[in-house]
Amino acid sequence: MRLDRIVLREIRLPLVEPFRISSGEMTDRRILLCELTDADGASVWSECVVDDLPNYSAETLDTAWPTIARVLAPRLLGRTLGSPSEVHAILEADVRGHQMAKAALEMGAWGLEATRQRLPLARLIGGTRDAIATGISLGIQPSVDRLIEKVRAALLAGYQKVKIKIAPGRDVAWVRAVREAVGPDAHLMADANNAYTLDDLDHLLGLDDLGLMMIEQPLAHDDLVRHGVLQRRFRTPICLDESIPSLDRAQDMVTLGAGRIINIKPGRVGGFTSAIAIHDFCLSEGIPVWCGGMLESGIGRAYNVALASLPNFTLPGDLSPSARYWAQDIVTPAWTMDATGMVRVPHDRPGIGVEVDVERIEALTVRREALRA
Repeated sequence: MRLDRIVLREIRLPLVEPFRISSGEMTDRRILLCELTDADGASVWSECVVDDLPNYSAETLDTAWPTIARVLAPRLLGRTLGSPSEVHAILEADVRGHQMAKAALEMGAWGLEATRQRLPLARLIGGTRDAIATGISLGIQPSVDRLIEKVRAALLAGYQKVKIKIAPGRDVAWVRAVREAVGPDAHLMADANNAYTLDDLDHLLGLDDLGLMMIEQPLAHDDLVRHGVLQRRFRTPICLDESIPSLDRAQDMVTLGAGRIINIKPGRVGGFTSAIAIHDFCLSEGIPVWCGGMLESGIGRAYNVALASLPNFTLPGDLSPSARYWAQDIVTPAWTMDATGMVRVPHDRPGIGVEVDVERIEALTVRREALRA
């Protein structure tokens, strides 16, 4: 494989409804797409899952664009690669951070190789599942009654896990009200997006009696030690997200007892090579993992579905259908879920498994930059 061209595009895609977490609200999504083309004319699309603001990670769309264009893409353009597994090390050398920018190119290289070989991406990276159990992530709602209504609707639609975003003032009492409304068997979890400190420990312990699957990232994004303190007080598993940007941090989590579950987002950890290494380590340690989402378009969702087909993704992932977020996605067919909450892995389609709607992308594009070897 030799990359000859990478085209960056920013598109704006409005959300069906606002999505609110503890650090802010989003009504539309600025999305950074990459189109990679090799010397033989094969091409593929990938997505950089950065946010508009640095409230999930330090990266934003406006930092990722120049990092890809000026630092990362020149390392790959015109270079002959024997395997996409080589890309991770090439992009990591002497470049600190910028994991999502790296992931956009690294995962794109895997997608391009799958396209070249006419293999489904899931099969190329070692996926074994034909379908993936799916959960839904519910943003912070304006009232507890509205939250209960949303949770009931999600369970009725077949979602196998409901993630409830929480924040101070909208946490224990709200989740307790949901549990009482939907009963003890519903698969619920809470996600704090690092909104708390250890000063809130006694209050957060109120979540421990609510039969939750997990409590995700309650403390600081870069913390492991204090999460260890929290986990020792909780029966409920702590799931780490932002705190695990790499394999070594996953290993540290185990050493410190800082959590019992990991949410693997390939963009957060720099792409497939790192995500697969974390997956394999967790499998060896008996730690279940699941694939989280970053409000991706159908392009980014394709890569998440492929990753979640690996064998240790045993918990439902945030892989909601396209219609959950977008009135019209930028891929066909749009991602869907069956009545039992399963998303099918497109083993019958080569490459990323969906067709990209280039005309729609053109109409949504607000800026573009072509990079050549």
